[in-house]
Amino acid sequence: MKSLRRYGPGGVLIAVPLLLALFGPLFVPADTPRRGPFLPGGLLGTDFVGRDAWHQVLTGGQTVVLVALLATAGAYLAGVPWGVLAATARLRIFDEALMRPLDLLLAVPSLLLLILVAAIAGQGVLVLTGIVALINFPDVARISRAAALELASSPALEAMRLQGESRYRIFVVYIGRSMSRTLAADLGVRLTGALYLVASASFLGVGVPPDAADWAVMVDRNRTGLFLQPWAVVVPAVLIVCLSIGLNLVFDRALRTRREVRP
Repeated sequence: MKSLRRYGPGGVLIAVPLLLALFGPLFVPADTPRRGPFLPGGLLGTDFVGRDAWHQVLTGGQTVVLVALLATAGAYLAGVPWGVLAATARLRIFDEALMRPLDLLLAVPSLLLLILVAAIAGQGVLVLTGIVALINFPDVARISRAAALELASSPALEAMRLQGESRYRIFVVYIGRSMSRTLAADLGVRLTGALYLVASASFLGVGVPPDAADWAVMVDRNRTGLFLQPWAVVVPAVLIVCLSIGLNLVFDRALRTRREVRP
């Protein structure tokens, strides 16, 4: 009951868009006739090409949600080991060789990098996932390096090396566990950033077709009829915002709970 009160608001905000993204397509009929654009009828009326807007909401969350989750996971799977290796390197030149190329990626605006890579690699969900992971990778690596630097020079780590401890115990058990709070604090922000980046890519027509059933595409394409059928724009926009706010609330509560229970 206490956990429900603690995570309730954020959990509800997350649950609604996640459930729609995962199970919404199951409730969409196979054949839905098209009517004129921005006409009343149904729950939300029709969209810019005459499709049922509610059906587009039910089928439009998978790209935004799943790509953001997969891209964030990919950025951490690559960025955390990269940053830890740079922090624990005994030679400074090795640290510089690992981190300086990432500064070049950080110097390029994320949307510009998104458009450039998409122009070279083409469109597709997998391409979009890889691009978003690549954009987040340098930040994750830098945060991981900063969190591991103090641990890399600690007497405890030197003692573990002298005792011949395995790399698993050094890097995963000791360093990984010590970095967990920092990474957990960053994860909520990083996932929210990935979510908005995927939405921005869909808004720009990168990664998904311009008429795809996608929440961000709905916001972009239906804005011309905002005063005729505002729900076709408002509902997908609210779902994206709720997911972002809910993620941050849940992670903030989780970090606060861990701090309260620690001795």
